[in-house]
Amino acid sequence: MKTLVLVFHPDMAKSRANAALMAAARKLPSDAVTVRDEYALCPDGTIDVAAEQRLIEQHDRIVLQFPLYWYSSPALLKQWEDEVLAYGWAYGPGGEALKGKEIMVATTAGGPASEYQTEDNGATIGEVLSPYRMMARYTRAAWLEPFVVFRSMELTDAELATSAARYADALLAG
Repeated sequence: MKTLVLVFHPDMAKSRANAALMAAARKLPSDAVTVRDEYALCPDGTIDVAAEQRLIEQHDRIVLQFPLYWYSSPALLKQWEDEVLAYGWAYGPGGEALKGKEIMVATTAGGPASEYQTEDNGATIGEVLSPYRMMARYTRAAWLEPFVVFRSMELTDAELATSAARYADALLAG
């Protein structure tokens, strides 16, 4: 199983949680896990669509890692979806590049898990992430259970290390 981790964080230098997750992923064997910091690779917002598509074709599992911003993703992830997941390549006639691959979201949320309950915020974390589940479904990829780190800005160093270790395990699972 070859896993591609695409990290979308617009200011990694100020991140504790996403930086720790990315560092844990980068410590894994490179023949099993490839990690790409998309904002570092696309500082001017220009995405090399052909390169991104080639990488997807070479991997079995695609992980979209990002912080939740107002119950959504950073802008570059949406742009990446619009450009890379092209008609005729990811979906539509002849569009089978993701068929049978696995899609997983790895995200950090500032609030506790209790805030992602229907009775409190009006939506569960699964409902917040449903556009990605639907993207997987539409491209005929398998949707994996999301990896979520709650209270990401309040975690102690020990809690963050535990989350990073769990993330590394999740990336190697399967």
